[in-house]
Amino acid sequence: MTEFRAPLDDILFTLNHVADAGKLDDYDAELSGEVASHFAAFAEGEIAPLNLIGDQQGARLENGRVRMPDGYIECYRAFVEAGWPSLTAPEEFGGQGMDALTLAITSEIYSGANHSLQMVTGLVPGAIRTLINFGTDEQKARHMPLLADGTYLVTMALTEPAAGSDLSAVRCRAEQDGDVWKITGEKIFISGGDQDMSDKILHLVLARTSPEGIKGLSLFLVTSEKTDGTRNDVTVTRIEEKMGLHASPTCQLAFDGAEAELIGGLGNGLKAMFTMMNHARLDVALQGVAHSSRAYDIARTYAETRKQGRQADGSPAMLTDHADVTRMLREIDAAGLGGRALAHMAFVALESGENPDLVDFLTPVAKVACTEAATHAASTAMQVLGGYGYLQEYHAEQTWRDARICAIYEGANGIHARVLATRLLPAAAGKAFDAFLEQELAETAALAPVVGSWREARDVILSQSDASPLAHDFMQLTAQTVQACLWHRMLKVADNHPDPARIKATAEYALSQIAAFAPAYAGLVRAA
Repeated sequence: MTEFRAPLDDILFTLNHVADAGKLDDYDAELSGEVASHFAAFAEGEIAPLNLIGDQQGARLENGRVRMPDGYIECYRAFVEAGWPSLTAPEEFGGQGMDALTLAITSEIYSGANHSLQMVTGLVPGAIRTLINFGTDEQKARHMPLLADGTYLVTMALTEPAAGSDLSAVRCRAEQDGDVWKITGEKIFISGGDQDMSDKILHLVLARTSPEGIKGLSLFLVTSEKTDGTRNDVTVTRIEEKMGLHASPTCQLAFDGAEAELIGGLGNGLKAMFTMMNHARLDVALQGVAHSSRAYDIARTYAETRKQGRQADGSPAMLTDHADVTRMLREIDAAGLGGRALAHMAFVALESGENPDLVDFLTPVAKVACTEAATHAASTAMQVLGGYGYLQEYHAEQTWRDARICAIYEGANGIHARVLATRLLPAAAGKAFDAFLEQELAETAALAPVVGSWREARDVILSQSDASPLAHDFMQLTAQTVQACLWHRMLKVADNHPDPARIKATAEYALSQIAAFAPAYAGLVRAA
């Protein structure tokens, strides 16, 4: 078994030197590095050891309540005592007031250590953002301290049996009853829909207040207890049996006239919910990065210590002495390093607020590129380990199983590709990305062939009455194009990493792959 090690050097290198987080006024690289170091120690010592236990035991439903695996309650208590739920909560409500980039660092480490547990606790910062942006002063005063001190864990209740990605089909309804609202309906695929770690749960529920499509959707706060202290009318009807993330209870919830309060005003449900979802999609990109990085650590550690065959001089060879293994390790490493650079750049752009159109363009690209790379990286790591990769002992197969969902939730990757080609590219977001490429070209002339391929494909996409059939190939090309920019950045700043030789070798490998595949994807778009 390969113990989890937080890739702190890689994270701080990318954020500080590639994504240029230092340009943000509220980001303190030294402070964030210190916080990250403390969280890495906590994740390695407390969170990661529960990953296999959670995978083997899973969450279970007993008498209508969810029970978490052994050790999870105690781990959450330690998490709360260390103050981690309060990281981004405003100081006036008992929080630490830290920035979103520091949260991104801890979130990636958390996902790599134990994705299941991160799923159950990870929506608290999103709820904090939603309250800050849409809550009344009274709502903030009442709920924010309970988020900061760990009393609340949070769910995001959007999906219904007949309303997956199409939220206009939401049927769960909210009706006003005197001073309160009552919610009735069913939600499915609710991560952490119930658990026995926190004292209370805060559900953010999208419900229908009028029949006017998405304009008739509003957002509600539904607590696990009513104002009189009795349990609210929210019932777990089942826990889904999943391929991975066994310790994350994915619940089907029934709301039977549950007491609720409106947040953000009538008809503003999607606007308020997207406050969570836009960050959530970049968080999912980092989940993919975390799995790629974990896959690399498992594969590299095994390959460096496993004797296999002999070298030309007859001496014993390690797996790392074989060309195909070296290729696979480089491929896995590139998945994590390149994906992280893309996600970090999108996060920095989001937090700067200077170019929202570019953020709109980069977000689906990061989500798709990082999550698809994760599954491929985990699968390749299993191949490096051979038969042992197929066993549970080294965690490679669990990494593959846990990573697979990332390409599905928070918007299936095919939907993001279609949105990129049909909605974002023809609009201001597409122009913002083209301007970004122009700036990168001014810095690095070697990007010209890849950027040229992308622009040729772009022109084809824009000429189509329906670009949906070309969306997949165009998304792949776009991801490779933006990552080419970032690999060239990494080559320039590689000496800031503790292992510059690794960064340079991986960058050169990745750029050689992009040089070969980008024209091919452009050709697929042109040939359609």
